[in-house]
Amino acid sequence: MNYTELKANIQDICETTFTDDQLKLFTEQAEQKIYNTVQFPALRKNQTGNMSLNNKYLTMPSNILYVYSLAVIDGAGTYHYLLNKDVSFMREAYPNPATTGVPKHYAYFTDESLIIGPTPNAAFEVEFHYGYYPESIVTASTSWLGDDFDSALLNGALVEAIRFMKGEADMVALYQKMYMEAITLLGALGDNKLREDAYRSGQDKMSIA
Repeated sequence: MNYTELKANIQDICETTFTDDQLKLFTEQAEQKIYNTVQFPALRKNQTGNMSLNNKYLTMPSNILYVYSLAVIDGAGTYHYLLNKDVSFMREAYPNPATTGVPKHYAYFTDESLIIGPTPNAAFEVEFHYGYYPESIVTASTSWLGDDFDSALLNGALVEAIRFMKGEADMVALYQKMYMEAITLLGALGDNKLREDAYRSGQDKMSIA
């Protein structure tokens, strides 16, 4: 289902003509909910780059959704996978940023960066394996989600549209139920693919600040 078809379906089912801005809003809200609910093997990337010496912060890719793994690669080519912790742990475990070594832990610090501990004592090569936000069907006209799992996208957008219209509670519940059924199926398929796929499929070498 492309975006033109999606817009037509939303309006036909709701029996309402919406503005382009409203249809864009319904669609992007549905996409955001779906991508934040289910992990998709098709939406994974690997980036490799280097940490900065004596810099305990690592900039994340701008389109990141979640981190699967972060690894330091030493001079012998050995991978050292960092454990994900929270910021409170990092502050207690590494109170002095001048204490350096091979990083062992990381935590989300801001929407754009991670905090690393201990502070790297070399410009280590790193491999960043993550899930990302794809381009919206609104701007791309087609999308992986629209092509492969259009029921989740359509029902998610319908929930947003009917709520916007202040529709009857039973109608909201009906499309919410169909949306959740699609998400449940999507999640099961995603979990199975994650187990089947190679750990570093689709490697894409890019620089990390």
